[in-house]
Amino acid sequence: MKTKAVRMYEKEDLRLEEFELPEIKDCEILAHIISDSICMSSYKAAKQGSAHKRVPKDVAEKPVIIGHEFCGVIEKVGAKWADQFKPGQKFSIQPALNYKGSLYAPGYSYQYIGGDSQYVIIPNEVMECGCLLPYNGEAFFYGSLSEPMSCIVGGYHAAYHTKNGCYVHDMGIVKDGNLAILAGAGPMGLGAIDYAVHNPDRRPRLVVVTDVDDARLTRAAQIITPENAAKNGVKLVYLNTAKVDDPKAALMELTDGAGYNDVYVYAPVRPVVEQADSILARDGCLSFFAGPTNPEFKAEFNFYNVHYASTHLVGTSGGNTDDMKEALHLMETGRINPAAMITHVGGLDSVIETTLNLPNIKGGKKLVYTNISMPMTAIADFAELGKNDPLFAKLAELCAANNGLWNAEAEKYLLAHAKSI
Repeated sequence: MKTKAVRMYEKEDLRLEEFELPEIKDCEILAHIISDSICMSSYKAAKQGSAHKRVPKDVAEKPVIIGHEFCGVIEKVGAKWADQFKPGQKFSIQPALNYKGSLYAPGYSYQYIGGDSQYVIIPNEVMECGCLLPYNGEAFFYGSLSEPMSCIVGGYHAAYHTKNGCYVHDMGIVKDGNLAILAGAGPMGLGAIDYAVHNPDRRPRLVVVTDVDDARLTRAAQIITPENAAKNGVKLVYLNTAKVDDPKAALMELTDGAGYNDVYVYAPVRPVVEQADSILARDGCLSFFAGPTNPEFKAEFNFYNVHYASTHLVGTSGGNTDDMKEALHLMETGRINPAAMITHVGGLDSVIETTLNLPNIKGGKKLVYTNISMPMTAIADFAELGKNDPLFAKLAELCAANNGLWNAEAEKYLLAHAKSI
């Protein structure tokens, strides 16, 4: 079977090519990819090539398919897995396999599996590791967002708290506590707000979201409103810290001086990290979510409070398979709606330019539909483009009816009417 895919040959050498997939083995599965969302990690891999820890050294001779946030449909199942998986099933994949201690992962390391392809061969180790996950939701793009959403879920589970005289940590955020999400109005921050407000098991009493951009804060407040949060027993406050004389004082005032049990840092910026440290309550946990690109990134931390107030720090990078299953379940049941993460939509032929220029493209997640041809296009531009293109006019109408967000109806229409690649 032939497939079109974006393959990496070395650093900054990405190529959209058509090639033949081999016949699957009894331990493999053939799948049709429908959607993939582009991650900053793919940009880093494309910039580093074979120097990247997940990319094989012989990538120039055996190019790999990029993309690891994908969703699709199973086409054919090898005999070994025929009792567990069936053709026609929707699926998502947890790419962090950790198979026998290897860093190899779909989207970085394999010739025949990656999100930016029409068809892929899922290797035996994905199933062996329990990382091929059935997905029962309506829209494929939610399956693509389950991987970044699982990172957010993992960040919430990794927070911990302590009790005097006890050496067993209580994992997770403080129920009915005070939670702050600093630099939190970006795409991943929106997912963190959504989970904090709608998590059925452990919600905070107060959630304060900070940013320094009014437009981002306004959009966030329109998507996850304080009124909706209040219905879930959560007081939600959006605060532009660039517009207050003393950000720490303003943040502390919202807690009546008590401080925050849990503080999440969503940007690798030293003043933000130090602000997070300054507002921790006793036994407060600072969760550093944003991965810095600078290996020498440092910030000050108050060790007097570490000693006398039990404040502490945790960092996470990605979620595990259970986190991804939780994210899929919450999306399937309508508890969370991470569509707010998506700001751009494009086809397979938009992948190379988008991936290599990702840090320079404003907005949130860039969503790819792998079987169509379409430039990477901002949802905010649909209406203007629709004046001359009926496809974009209809997409603009469907998104406008959903608070400006990408949605299942828009996906169905795009897949039915867009130009095939």
